[in-house]
Amino acid sequence: MTRAVIAAALLLGAAASSAAQAPSIAGAVASARFVAQARGITLATVPLRGEGEAWRTRLVLVTVDPSRVQLRLDTAYATPMTAQWTIARAGPRDVFAVNVGQFISTMPWGWVVLGGHEYLAPAHGPLSTAVAGYDGRTAWAHGDSAVLALRGTRPQWAFQSYPTLLAGSRVPAPLRVEDSGVNLTHRDARLAMGRRANGTLLFAMTRFDALGEGAGWIPFGLTVPEMAEVMQALGATDAVLLDGGLSAQLMLRDARGNPRKWAGSRKVPLGLLGLGK
Repeated sequence: MTRAVIAAALLLGAAASSAAQAPSIAGAVASARFVAQARGITLATVPLRGEGEAWRTRLVLVTVDPSRVQLRLDTAYATPMTAQWTIARAGPRDVFAVNVGQFISTMPWGWVVLGGHEYLAPAHGPLSTAVAGYDGRTAWAHGDSAVLALRGTRPQWAFQSYPTLLAGSRVPAPLRVEDSGVNLTHRDARLAMGRRANGTLLFAMTRFDALGEGAGWIPFGLTVPEMAEVMQALGATDAVLLDGGLSAQLMLRDARGNPRKWAGSRKVPLGLLGLGK
């Protein structure tokens, strides 16, 4: 069934790609109209028409105020080697949920702090970013030495991911120069996290937008540099990719407490949950 759906999407994309216009990402994001959801959360969705597999893409854009939403890192395993985390882990009082980090096999990649306890040490990654959570705020560090320095601040939670999309509002050189270790042309379903100068957190997810939301998980979307452009247009000073593809999933609650869900099709090791304050 999964292969059949993806094959149908490819055929539709091939038929439409010749007429597609390359998206003006900055312009599309600038046109986003954010609507208040649960306290501390806003939501906007933006349609894009891109090239190739991105011929029909929708951006799901979410802001989270960590001073109004109590964030915590969460994990779930059925066995020591079977990751089980999905947005279904969110409880009735959680107003936000999203998968975070990257993983190797079934284990998280890099630094993991849960409930104030370090479970995994930072990993080597010059183009990695660490995000650490404290009461009402987050701290960000880019590159090996900065991540190690952040390790000594005793966060309540922390994770590490890659590649960095923005550091100090600038796109890293490997995302601007070919053959620098990052594939700059591959398209996939994407998920990114960022931070504005005022501390507001940003989340951007791409969804395939041609076969209805039930097929939104299909792994077609933007390139890594295009995701950097999205985060820059949102006003992020810092940003990093999270695990996208089949893993990308997000849930939030609206102002009445009703959940809105963008499901993935893969269970993952780590997620970030947000409790309404």
